[in-house]
Amino acid sequence: MKIARLGELGREIPVVIAADSSGTEQSYDARALTDTIDGPFLAGGGLETLRKALADGILPVLENASELRIGSPIARPNNVVCIGMNYAAHAAESGALPPTIPVVFLKPSNTVAGPFDASPIPPEAAKYDWEVELGVVIGREVSYLSSLAEAAGAVAGYVVANDLSEREYQLPGAAGQWTKGKSLPKSTPLGPWLVPAGEVDATALTLKTWVNGEIRQDSSTSDQIFDVPTIIHHLSQYMVLEPGDVVLTGTPAGVAMSGRFPYIQDGDVVEAEIHGLGRQRQEFFRAGTKQGAS
Repeated sequence: MKIARLGELGREIPVVIAADSSGTEQSYDARALTDTIDGPFLAGGGLETLRKALADGILPVLENASELRIGSPIARPNNVVCIGMNYAAHAAESGALPPTIPVVFLKPSNTVAGPFDASPIPPEAAKYDWEVELGVVIGREVSYLSSLAEAAGAVAGYVVANDLSEREYQLPGAAGQWTKGKSLPKSTPLGPWLVPAGEVDATALTLKTWVNGEIRQDSSTSDQIFDVPTIIHHLSQYMVLEPGDVVLTGTPAGVAMSGRFPYIQDGDVVEAEIHGLGRQRQEFFRAGTKQGAS
């Protein structure tokens, strides 16, 4: 079962994607059960409600699904919490030692975008970079968790994310603040789907990124320094995680900041994929030069 939101920005339709009796994948309209996929829906057992409705055959097929824009599978979260340097090879290419405790920072929730929306490069940006990441969607409110098992049970599902970053704004230089480098418009594409946690082995997922068809990142979550339960448990000691919040768990080696590749340019196409969670694609344009689709 995969959960998506289809349609124009702000008017997305909640959809369940699953194979029908013939094995053909269909998109089923879930509007009879919910207006959207968000934190309150997840906290209220929404995924199980969708699963039961699907099994009972009460969800109609959304006939024009293939013609609709694909939005972020989770409506705008309250928080986007990020983990930095969570792959040793990425830390090394960044000139840093692997961390001994999770490195935590935040992105504004208004950076969330659809997985195929055109993506603006900031007008003055010179070092805009890609970062494929496993995104974790929180399913219930958590605080001061006492065990890794509790932390694992707080995960509703997983998504593909691209943590787009302007390195000149993020790192020492004219701006030199992580918040500035990580807060740019549409810099957190999510999706195309939310896959429930019970259907995903988050310990061994292949992550890949292509730029203009050429591979840049090719790794596995098995190389993470801190796994998902460890991250969620750690975060719960310092903040309240709410249903619908998204936690980005770090990116592997292969970013432009390594010096091995050029940064994103006007007209570039970046694709990010995680096995079982789908592939997203952004075409980049210099903000102010043309209007990108939303």
